[in-house]
Amino acid sequence: MSASALRRRPLRLLAISALALTATLPAATAAQAAVPAPAATAQTSSASSASGDTATTYRPDAAAAGWLARQLVNGDHFESVFDGTAYPDQGLTIDAVFAFAAAGSADQAAARATAWLARPDILSGYLGDGTTEAYAGATAKLLLAAEVRGTAPSAFGGVDLPARLRSLLTLSGRFSDRSQWGDYSNAFGQSLALIALQRTPGGAPASAVDFLAAAQCADGGFPIAFGQATCTADTDATALAAQALAATGRSAKAKAGLDWLTAHQNTDGGFAAAGATTSNANSTGLATSALLPGGRFISGLKGWSSLVKLQQGCSADPAVRGAVAYDASGFNPANATRATAQAVLGLSGQGLAGLSAHGARPSAPTLACAAPAARL
Repeated sequence: MSASALRRRPLRLLAISALALTATLPAATAAQAAVPAPAATAQTSSASSASGDTATTYRPDAAAAGWLARQLVNGDHFESVFDGTAYPDQGLTIDAVFAFAAAGSADQAAARATAWLARPDILSGYLGDGTTEAYAGATAKLLLAAEVRGTAPSAFGGVDLPARLRSLLTLSGRFSDRSQWGDYSNAFGQSLALIALQRTPGGAPASAVDFLAAAQCADGGFPIAFGQATCTADTDATALAAQALAATGRSAKAKAGLDWLTAHQNTDGGFAAAGATTSNANSTGLATSALLPGGRFISGLKGWSSLVKLQQGCSADPAVRGAVAYDASGFNPANATRATAQAVLGLSGQGLAGLSAHGARPSAPTLACAAPAARL
């Protein structure tokens, strides 16, 4: 594909993960060993000052979301660089919106990001014009974001997102792109479409549920790409498909997907990307956000613990405290934003099916760290 085509295509990376289990998760992290254990009723505290809100938190998910909010460009979006030029990254911005809702914090930042996504130029650049260009995965992801935010999805930036998405449903049950650049729809978009449409009055189309269910590999996992000669399961695709099928009543298929995830968990508790062996925060965040709501508490808590170990704690530079490194090789600002956004779903113990921003705190808290001891 040409460089110009790539610039016109929506970014496909996904965040992306029904039941909140934060009450069962430890309040302090291993990476924050210097932090005294907080009381169960005081995991987050805040104070007002002349400079504004100074909320602090001991919760790993809230600390990660707070750091993420402070990285937003102009306070409302993220960008990606291609050939030395920065382009708006709507997909990553939506990942952050999901993260803020999962952590129940940074609601002001989430509101600004949602308003940015609804701008006509930003909207059309991500979804396509709706006629010659219309992208299934992007439309599904934005529809879910609107639902999570409690914004009317049928009039988001002037676009009826559920209707647009349903118009991309093919006779096979696959949600496909309508584009001069080809069809890049995949299991990520199909899963998001089912999760998002299941939350609408009409529910998810049965043919679309059947299509995703039929794509399951013999080993129980799910591939990213459909129609391959050899069905090769992928961690991220399996995590999303398991959530989508659970949400649409295909419990046996969802269980098989969770079985595959637990069988492919690394000894450090994390999960690796397809073709790799080293755990990374992105895949671990998505897998954990499927395992915990799916009742796989042992595997889920192992995943949660591995994410905690990647989080930058009180011994790190204050500017990066709360962020989550991509892997154990160390913190890298080039990939930390996306890693943190996707890790928050796992750190919060929430999946995408029931995700909601309702009741989220407005502030973007910083990690609470013990004050240095006074020197005599």
